Amino acid sequence: MKFKLENTNENLDGEIVKAAGNNEFVLKIKGKERDLKVITMTHDKVEFMLDSAYHITKYLENSTNKITLVIDGVKLTFNKRPEMDNIVYKNSGADSASDSQAHLKSQIPGRVVSVNVETGANVKKGDVVCVLESMKMQISIKSHKDGVVKSIKMKPGASVAKNDVLVEIE
Repeated sequence: MKFKLENTNENLDGEIVKAAGNNEFVLKIKGKERDLKVITMTHDKVEFMLDSAYHITKYLENSTNKITLVIDGVKLTFNKRPEMDNIVYKNSGADSASDSQAHLKSQIPGRVVSVNVETGANVKKGDVVCVLESMKMQISIKSHKDGVVKSIKMKPGASVAKNDVLVEIE
């Protein structure tokens, strides 16, 4: 399973290799096998030993798309579906041939959860323009180029179809 650390280009690739019983597991993280023993698990935290080192993790936010944790005092947000972001980003006009394209289009049907820009705002390629929800998953729609938001063609709560124009960027 792949997770992407938010605001970085780093992916965390991990899988359970073996369940050893007694809340003990062998994991493979970034190609290296690690021993995991879950000590306690509740609705808001997990205490565990990873390779004989104690750790505590508290959940701050858990949605279909992201999970935000505090691990040993460090806040981390993971994107649970980085491959979905890449597909949506690529199909929204993010390939180099369409950088001059003014319209950012939806490549999925869905409901607008939030609009993260305003008319006249400067955006950079990769900035989150809006969040759509489709099939109970929230997908961040990112700008396909640097520019200024000329117009916004959606509002929170509205439904959009595939290929609907979401914003115009000059």
